[in-house]
Amino acid sequence: MKKWVSIFINKYLLSFLFLVVWVLFFDENDSITQKGRLNDLNILNKKKNYYKSEIEIAKQELSDIQNNDDALEKFARERYMMKKDGEDIFIIENPQP
Repeated sequence: MKKWVSIFINKYLLSFLFLVVWVLFFDENDSITQKGRLNDLNILNKKKNYYKSEIEIAKQELSDIQNNDDALEKFARERYMMKKDGEDIFIIENPQP
């Protein structure tokens, strides 16, 4: 019994346990904060991949518009509601629920 008491009272063991508890729970970079930062990093990486794919789509559209007159006309009609002389444009909007 005395052997176990001396082990638990050992100053090095107590210091080590205090250090482990401090680092895991009370430090500025504790394990809970690190887990939250890892989740934030994963979300940011997903957003980064999304925006990279959107940039590639925009580059492809730009290339089509610069090289193809039909694509340019389609883009102007769809995005900016442009029309030829003598044409009428009817815009149908779906009501938001």
